[in-house]
This record gives sequence, C-alpha cells and structure tokens, in this order.
Amino acid sequence: MKQLRKIIVVFLFVHVFLMIHSCRKDDEILPPEIVHVTSPEENGKLIGFYLLNEGNMGSNKSTLDYMNFITGNYQRNIYGYANPAVPKELGDVGNDLKIYGGRLYAVLNCSDKVEVMDKFTAKRIAQINIPNCRYISFHEGYAYITSYAGPVELNPHYEQIGYVAKVDTNTLQVVARCLVGYQPEELEVCGDKIYVANSGGYMMPNYDRTVSVIDIDSFTEIKRIEVAENLHRLRADHHGNLWVGSRDGSHEASCLYWIDLQTGNYGGKLPVAVSQMTLCGDSLYLFSVDASNTLSNWTNNIVIVDVAKKEIVNSHVITDGEEKKIKKPFGMMVNPFNRDVYLTDAGNYVYPGALICFDRYGKKNWQTMTGDIPANFALVYQYR
Repeated sequence: MKQLRKIIVVFLFVHVFLMIHSCRKDDEILPPEIVHVTSPEENGKLIGFYLLNEGNMGSNKSTLDYMNFITGNYQRNIYGYANPAVPKELGDVGNDLKIYGGRLYAVLNCSDKVEVMDKFTAKRIAQINIPNCRYISFHEGYAYITSYAGPVELNPHYEQIGYVAKVDTNTLQVVARCLVGYQPEELEVCGDKIYVANSGGYMMPNYDRTVSVIDIDSFTEIKRIEVAENLHRLRADHHGNLWVGSRDGSHEASCLYWIDLQTGNYGGKLPVAVSQMTLCGDSLYLFSVDASNTLSNWTNNIVIVDVAKKEIVNSHVITDGEEKKIKKPFGMMVNPFNRDVYLTDAGNYVYPGALICFDRYGKKNWQTMTGDIPANFALVYQYR
C-alpha cells in the first residue's frame, strides 16, 4: 500500500514539476511554491485537496493550490506551470471547484468558462464555454452548471433570466439548457430532481425568493418553491431535507432554511446567518458572518447544526480564540475522516489570503498563505 501511495504521489505532480519549456514567450513561468505545513496523513483514502483562489474581478488572477496529505506539503499556484501553453492561465474569478471521475472542474465566472483538468496533474483537458457560470454538480455522466446568462450588471430591472446547462462529461459539450429563476447559484441533485437556489443578486432590492425544481428526465422546470430573499447555498442531507442558506436581502437577514423533499414544500428555518456551509454526516457546519451594518465590525462564528434534530448543537466550534484573528472568512471544508476543519481568510481581498487548519476539537493545527481570495475546495481520493 505504501509503495502504491509513492507511485501516486510521483504521478500526481510529475507534469507540474517536470514541465519543460514554457510556450508563453512573454511571461516567465515560475514553478509552484512548496511549503511544508504538517505531518503526512495516512488514512488510506484521501491523498489531498485542491483550493481554488477566486482572485479579484477583472484581474485574471484566479489560481489553483494543492495540499498533499501524503507529504504534508502545500503547493501554491500550480496551474500555470502545469499548463504553460494556456495564454491567460486559469482565468477571472474562480467560483466553484469539483471533481468527477478522473477530472477536476473549475468554474471561472467572469471568464465565462469551465476549465476541465486532469484530477492528478491539473493538466488542462478542455474548456466549456458558458456565460456568467456559477456552480457545478454531477449526476450519471452529466454535469449541471448554473448560469446567470446575462452580463455582470447591477440592475433592479434585470431582464435576463438564468438557466442550468447540461453537459455530457464524455464529450464536454452542452447538450441542453433549462431556464430557472434570476441569477441562479448553487444546485443539488436529489433523486430524480435538481434543486437550484435563485438569488436575483444583481436585482437589489428586487431579489428572487425561490428554489427551482427541475425534473432530470425531461430537463424542465416543474416547480418553484418560495423560501426567502437572495438564496445562495444548498446542501441535501440523508433525512429528506434540503438545507438552504441565504445572503442578506432588502427585508430579510441571512438565515438557514430547509425544504421537505418528501412534500416538496418549505419546512422551516433556524435563526443563524450563513456565509459558507458544508455537510459532514449529520453535522452541517456553518460559517456565519455578521457585519453588524458596518464593514469594519465583523463577527465570525462557526456553528454545527444537527440535521436530524434540526437544531444547533455547537455554537463555538473553534475553541482556542483563533477565529478572532480571521479578517474576512471566505471558504470552508471539513475532512470527512478526521473532522479537521479548513477555513480560509480573504484578508483585504487584494493580497494573498490564508488557509487555517483546525483539528476536530477546535484547536489550530497550522496556517499557510494562499492566493488571492481563497474560496473553494475539492478533496482528492485515491480510487475515485
């Protein structure tokens, strides 16, 4: 088993570290920076994770980092060195990151594309062109991607409705589109349906308030469920509930809601703000950010909701006070095996951010620098 892991490690980034001459004649392609941050992890299943850094809008500075569990090394900005022939590197505003099969999919919002890469090497395979794309999910050989469809424009009377694109993961071609609400965000596949959070985020104060329900077989919208203003996050549990997180709206503060998937109706809410959320077993980890009406007075809080009981069971996940040092919390992930919690700090949104790892007891393990605005994680398994 150890020999197999060594082979995988070598294969994992052979293209990254042994790439020959750059095809970008006018740019120097520097090798990714490697920092040793922790001891190797030997769980036999996970070999690491990718972190997608958004970069500021219009700056074309989205970058890709990699955490190697087998070596304990963190590698910054690996995409450019792995793909020297790509003229503009990764793109503008990395909005989502997922792994499906042997491929890594990065959704680049303002570059109007999804970058498809090899799961182990980050070597580019193809580009899928989708305007103002936002989030991605997968089901039985297809990728489903939300799109705002129209331009980046704040307008209370925005006319362009959003859609979900259906992409064949074999051909990487868009094969169908389904219209949904305004500025659709995250989406979840639940059984034979796709649920889509419609935000209307460009339309303040006239936000959308609905979750679209798409029938997968016919790929048509069959229903909209009214929930609240400016919906964003979606996570489905194993108890028949779809958890929905909203941003602040014109008349409603950020909150956590749930939909009963058996009845297809609004179920209720818990009075907790939602910036990020991730589901691990029956524990829904929420990173809540309360701006207290001023951008200079942020209050950070991590809580755990028991999705079976529908109640908050831990209101202070970080126990060593380190959350007070986080300037602008942005991304979050939980290791499903050891329950380590990974949080990112966007800092001032201009300079490189930070990645902080906490153990399951809320104690800080390590911290390292990332790219600009670190946001989205994708775990890498050995065998899937």
